[in-house]
Amino acid sequence: MVKNKKDFLIILQARQSSTRFPNKVLQKIFNIPLIIFLLKRLNKCKKVNQVVTVIPKNEKNKNLKKILKKNNFDFFEGSEANVLERFYLCAKKFEPKNIIRITADCPLTDPGMIDNFIKIFQKKKVDYLSNGNPPTFPDGFDIEIFKFSALEESFFNSKSLYEKEHVTPFIKRNKHFLKYNVTNKINLKDIRLTIDYPEDLIVLRKILAKIKKKENYHFNDIIKIIMRNKNIMNINKNYSRNSGSTSSENQKLWERAQSIIPGGNMLISKRPELFLPSGWPTYFNKAKGIKIWSQKKVYQDFCSMGIGTNLLGYGNQRVDNAVKKIIRDGNMSTLNSIEDINLAERLLKLHGWADMVKFARSGGEANAIAIRIARASAKNEKVAVCGYHGWHDWYLAANLKSKKNLNNHLIKNLDPKGVPPNLKNTIFTFEYNNISSLKKIVNKHDIGIIKMEVKREEDPENNFLQEVRKIANKKKIILIFDECTSGFRKTFGGLHKFYKVKPDMAMFGKALGNGYAITAVIGKRAIMENAKTNFISSTMWTERIGTAAAIECLSVMEKMKSWEKISKTGAWLKSQWKKLARLHKLNIKIMGLDAIPNFIFQSQNHNSYKTLITQEMLKKNLLATNKIFISVLHNKKNLQVYLNELDNVFKLISRIENGEKVKNFLKYPQSHNPYI
Repeated sequence: MVKNKKDFLIILQARQSSTRFPNKVLQKIFNIPLIIFLLKRLNKCKKVNQVVTVIPKNEKNKNLKKILKKNNFDFFEGSEANVLERFYLCAKKFEPKNIIRITADCPLTDPGMIDNFIKIFQKKKVDYLSNGNPPTFPDGFDIEIFKFSALEESFFNSKSLYEKEHVTPFIKRNKHFLKYNVTNKINLKDIRLTIDYPEDLIVLRKILAKIKKKENYHFNDIIKIIMRNKNIMNINKNYSRNSGSTSSENQKLWERAQSIIPGGNMLISKRPELFLPSGWPTYFNKAKGIKIWSQKKVYQDFCSMGIGTNLLGYGNQRVDNAVKKIIRDGNMSTLNSIEDINLAERLLKLHGWADMVKFARSGGEANAIAIRIARASAKNEKVAVCGYHGWHDWYLAANLKSKKNLNNHLIKNLDPKGVPPNLKNTIFTFEYNNISSLKKIVNKHDIGIIKMEVKREEDPENNFLQEVRKIANKKKIILIFDECTSGFRKTFGGLHKFYKVKPDMAMFGKALGNGYAITAVIGKRAIMENAKTNFISSTMWTERIGTAAAIECLSVMEKMKSWEKISKTGAWLKSQWKKLARLHKLNIKIMGLDAIPNFIFQSQNHNSYKTLITQEMLKKNLLATNKIFISVLHNKKNLQVYLNELDNVFKLISRIENGEKVKNFLKYPQSHNPYI
């Protein structure tokens, strides 16, 4: 290395706390940490005077600091968030004329390429040189060279968080700096050789395993290996270039989740793609009332309120206090919980036709329990279904004949992959408000059970529910109402009480525990007693947080008559939607329970408009789409804030309906829409 003059200083940017791939810089390559592997490479540069690693000064990076010390590499500690400041203070300490910026997620960086770029930088006499504006080299071979004077000007003039996080945006956007971009003869920008995800590390290791010159290989050696082994690049092909520079912290977390959790999470309805791909906040730190704290922002929830679970609002004090008492006294023991009895008695008192109760912790479990008990009691095991009833094999078996069989029951094209083929012809679907479709199934097949939602979007017509009950009575079929969503939103108990139709079994969930996991299956004694000899058992169904939360939740709901309150609020909101639609001459269809109102645009652009609503509302820190689960904390005052902003979005949509292009207003991809 040239040591006589500090003309060129490499500043290597590194940290342990990567959002998408924590501790990536400490992952092993050839049995040494990636950061050390890269530093050894960088110290082979012939035209560089010194290499310094800049790291955040905090406990999260103590292992990185320890490894740098142990291997005798220079480092500088500074601000984690303000990387520009970290660079500037480091450069000020080491006093170089020019700086080469390398990031630790580029471990294959070629020292020969850096030396060549320095020659070009000197020859062109520029303030800033890079190979990424636009990129033609693979992602992972990113090099920036700039004068200290340009860095200093950036430090004193950069204002935005983006400029401070990414070091060079101020230089790139200001025309008075002389700039030059190095291009490769062949455009290789789509080749991904950086490390942001575990899959990237796998690619890197596979490539390096084929390198014969373990120390002195160059850029062209890497490219030759890739061209000969193109299948290697399939491993990380789903990740785009430089996503980190434009992604929010929440987006990075979601990308990280998708690489280690199949589907990214445990509930389709919470996937950000359903709301605003690349723009939805996704993760929360705190929730209280109708407010959600996500990273550094606070949102008001005019959307799903925990997918309908928080009817009393987030963090209801009485329910939370009941749970705290349970935590203090012990949630689980060898013995049983008396709360099970207390909750069972409360539910049976609300539903005089029922005699017995079983508890679970999720809607899917409750549905599976109900079907198992009903099949044990029914004369025939075949089931006629209408509505959405969870993810279990018994339900998805409806799609073994065709993936479209459940398309009109909430989610489109559910894949029955993994469901045993011999379950085909055990589940048959019928249409809501189409009694003839049910009669046809019952007459053609040996149906033993009818399982349905009391209502989702449409009101029952022509005594539909009563007619279903008549068929069940006549054919001695067990009738089950799935009230996991509809329960406690129109009446104090099941929606079937409002329509005066009694089932043989029913399930409740969502609103029952105000965010705590609890579901219930209730039914007539003759049916439910079959559970005594049927193996239906789970350890965590005996914890008592869920049952204690439900008992207190029922008390709070009963005292304030929550079902009346949310229905009244939702009915008022529906009327306001109608007014806004008329004002802006938009054709919308309003549906759903008053407590779960929603609307669709009678337009081919419905999904674009739905996406646009979410996009524009987020600018005002409002979580919104075309559907709201009303809570008792939603009122005319806070809903007016929502409606004022919706008014502005409807104005925009009206302009689009009158000739402007929706793509000119959408800044994100359209929301995915698996729901009908």
